[in-house]
Amino acid sequence: MYDAAPFAAAAPRRLTVGVADGTGTGGWDWRASVAARVGTVAGAWEGTGVRARVAAPRRTPGRPRIRALRRGLVPLALVVLAVALLGCDAPMSTSEIEGSWNKEVWKPYWVIIWLAGIVFVAIMAATIVLSLMYRERPGREARQIHGNTKFEVVWTIIPVVIVLVMMVPTLDSLFKLDEEPPADALKVEVIGHQWWFEFRYPELDIVTANELHIPEGRVVDYALRSVDVIHSFWVPQLAGKVDMVPGRDNRMAFSALNARPEPYLGQCVEFCGTSHANMRFRVFVHTAEDFERWAREQAAPRVSSVSRTAEEAFLAAPCLGCHTVRGTNAAGIAGPNLTHVGSRTTIGSGMLENTPAELRRWIANSSAVKPGSKMPPMAQSAGGTLTDEQIDVIIGYLQSLK
Repeated sequence: MYDAAPFAAAAPRRLTVGVADGTGTGGWDWRASVAARVGTVAGAWEGTGVRARVAAPRRTPGRPRIRALRRGLVPLALVVLAVALLGCDAPMSTSEIEGSWNKEVWKPYWVIIWLAGIVFVAIMAATIVLSLMYRERPGREARQIHGNTKFEVVWTIIPVVIVLVMMVPTLDSLFKLDEEPPADALKVEVIGHQWWFEFRYPELDIVTANELHIPEGRVVDYALRSVDVIHSFWVPQLAGKVDMVPGRDNRMAFSALNARPEPYLGQCVEFCGTSHANMRFRVFVHTAEDFERWAREQAAPRVSSVSRTAEEAFLAAPCLGCHTVRGTNAAGIAGPNLTHVGSRTTIGSGMLENTPAELRRWIANSSAVKPGSKMPPMAQSAGGTLTDEQIDVIIGYLQSLK
């Protein structure tokens, strides 16, 4: 009999050779060698009945379980990621309900979310139950159904009911948001400029910029307008977006639910030019007592703790052509009112902290900080007329205007 040991040793995998007729005669078949190397040997000697086969590698018992575990970890990781994202701080998120407007808007949303959840669970449950009840089985033939009036009526009524359930709270919220504000509502005029916000309190004789102050729990009636292009007023945690259109007053009214030391962030959300993304503002919500204190301070004339010489230096500079400081002959209206600029937390429409260093950057060359800024450069190094010493004096004066 032909010795098959050399053939088995040469193969890359374990080779088992069986002889059918016991003769062991015949020549070498190259096809068997190739087949043995790829693991699919079907024969070894031509015309002899000798069969050769390669034993399949044994599978590790734990591998299917590992693969199944890996498949299960993917959706679990996605769920954990989603929960983590929901827990992140999101100052520009509309899901942080801090205003009466947002609270009213979210009422129909909660109805829709619950309805969607119920529909999802019902459909998934029906899919699983029907898949098990009517799965393919030996000897069972599928019964074809061509139309069912009862089912079709039910399938039509259910969506109509769902839409009606969503429509009722939606219309209710729309009508409530369109109601006239109460007579004791605080009136605030919001005026959009390229690229900053002006806030006027006509009943309190206050004009400020880029920082809105309101009392908690009291409805504020906003008159929204623009002096140049279309802007949009938006404080995500308090209320929705309303456009500010030249030549037209749009209105909205809402109250802030909670006073807090941190400001709510606002933003223009209608593209309005080069620095549209830099047109920001802050909303400070006070208790009733703190708001009254702030209003008294803002309605008073300017109070400066520096010398009269510093004020004269400010009035001799080009600043008075665009800015107002109450109690002085600076009465410009092209730029923000600076009567109490020292009490603000930011400058440049929320771009920079109100510090001497940042104020120097802004005065020296505002366009380098805020592209397209209409305030011309003031420092001599940037093409303006003021020396570094003059800028230092002006910074000291502005910082003292509390």
